[in-house]
Amino acid sequence: MTSERRPSLAVVGATGAVGTVLLGLLSSRRDVWGEIRLVASARSAGRTLTVRGEPAEVVALREEAFDGIDVAVFDVPDPVAAQWAPIAAAKGVVVVDNSAVFRPAEDVPLVVPEVNAPAARIRPRGIVASPNCTVLTLVNGLAALHSEYGLTELAVASYQAASDAGQRGVDTLREQIRQVAGTGVGEQTGDLRAVVTEHGPFPAPLALNAVPWSGSARADGWSSEELGLRDQPRKILGLPDLRVFATCVRIPVVTGHSLAVHAVFEREVTRARAQEILREAPGVVLFDNPEAGEFPTPNDVVGTDPTWVGRVRRSLDDPTALDLFLCGDNLRKGAALNIVQIAELVAAELTPAG
Repeated sequence: MTSERRPSLAVVGATGAVGTVLLGLLSSRRDVWGEIRLVASARSAGRTLTVRGEPAEVVALREEAFDGIDVAVFDVPDPVAAQWAPIAAAKGVVVVDNSAVFRPAEDVPLVVPEVNAPAARIRPRGIVASPNCTVLTLVNGLAALHSEYGLTELAVASYQAASDAGQRGVDTLREQIRQVAGTGVGEQTGDLRAVVTEHGPFPAPLALNAVPWSGSARADGWSSEELGLRDQPRKILGLPDLRVFATCVRIPVVTGHSLAVHAVFEREVTRARAQEILREAPGVVLFDNPEAGEFPTPNDVVGTDPTWVGRVRRSLDDPTALDLFLCGDNLRKGAALNIVQIAELVAAELTPAG
C-alpha cells in the first residue's frame, strides 16, 4: 500500500441491526478509510445505504467482494462467519469478527481496545475477535479495578435486552407488548402464555416477564452466554484461573444490557477509591449517587458509547469485595463500536507514518 492510499474497509453484514449502527459510527468518527465497501447476503445485494453522507450500493457476499480490501469487519451469524472469515483472511484481508466462532481460539486475539489493544497486532490467522455485548458492558470498568486491586473472583447476573437477538428479537417484544396491552395479563392472576402467541427467538414470553435464559444450551444446564461471561473476561484480562459465576436473564427492554456484579479482589478495597478509579477509566461513565436517584438504567445508556457504572459498594461481609451495577448500549460499544475501534487499530498499522 502506497503512502497516498488509505486502507480500504469492507463491512460484512451491513444491512443488519449492528451494521446500521456501524455505518453511523463510520460517518461520525475520524475518517481513516479509503473505500468502504458494503457487503451482505445475496438477497440484500443492490440495496443502497448511506455511509459518510454518500450513497453506497450493497454487494453480495462472495470471494470477489474482498478484492482490494485491507480490513473487513464481520457482523453475521456464526455459520457465515465460520465460512467466510477464513476466505477473506486467505486473501490477505485482516478480519475483525463479531461472531462467537473465533473468540475461544488460542490463535485469535480477543480484543477490547481500552484494555488490551496490543493483542490486536498478533493475529496468526489474520483474524481478530470482538467479545460479546455482555462482556463488553462488563470489562472496561472491571479491568481498571483489576489493575489496582487484583481481581480473583466474579459473580455476575446479566439483564439482557431484546435487541441482542437482532431485529427479530425487537419485533417479537413489540408484538408481545401489543398482544398483552389492556388485557390484564401480567397482573397477579394473568397468564402470559395464554395471550402471547409468538415467542420468536425467546423460550418464553418476554413482555412483562424475565426469562432466565440467553444463548444456546451447553452441558450441565449452562448456556453459551453464561460460559462466555466466564471464558471471555479470562482471556481479555489474562486471568485463566479467574473464578466466575454467571446467570444470564433476558428482560423486556429493547436496547441496553445491565449487569449486577460482585467482584472479589486480592487487596482490601474502599468505595471512594473504587469510584475514583472508575471515574478515570477509559470508556466508563461513573453515575453513582443513589441518594439523589442517580444510577444507570438501560434507558440512560441508549445511544451512548461508554459503560455506565453505579451502585458502587464495598461488601458488608468482605473488605476485599465490591458490588456494582453496570449498563451499556449493546448495539454500540457492545458490538459496532468495539469492532470499529479494532479496525481503526489495524488501519493505523497499515497507514505509513507521516
